[in-house]
Amino acid sequence: MYRLRARSDRELIREVEPGTVYVDRESGEEFDVVGKVLPLAPSPSSLPWAVENLRLCGCSLEQLAPKDVNDCPHCGRRLPAIEAG
Repeated sequence: MYRLRARSDRELIREVEPGTVYVDRESGEEFDVVGKVLPLAPSPSSLPWAVENLRLCGCSLEQLAPKDVNDCPHCGRRLPAIEAG
């Protein structure tokens, strides 16, 4: 998994093939590889560890948890539903 970025700062995270050119469907700009997404400790989440994919657990530990898991990886409690918006 790699982080790709276009000149307009649009980003994409995906698996890439060497020698393949990736182009943004909306702007037509070519994506450049800017980094590799490193794996973290084993986790039930399939999302990259990034601010937009995290939320606070809500327990007294106040730890960050991925948005796509049901139970907090720190305290084991069930996470509340994510509010739409």
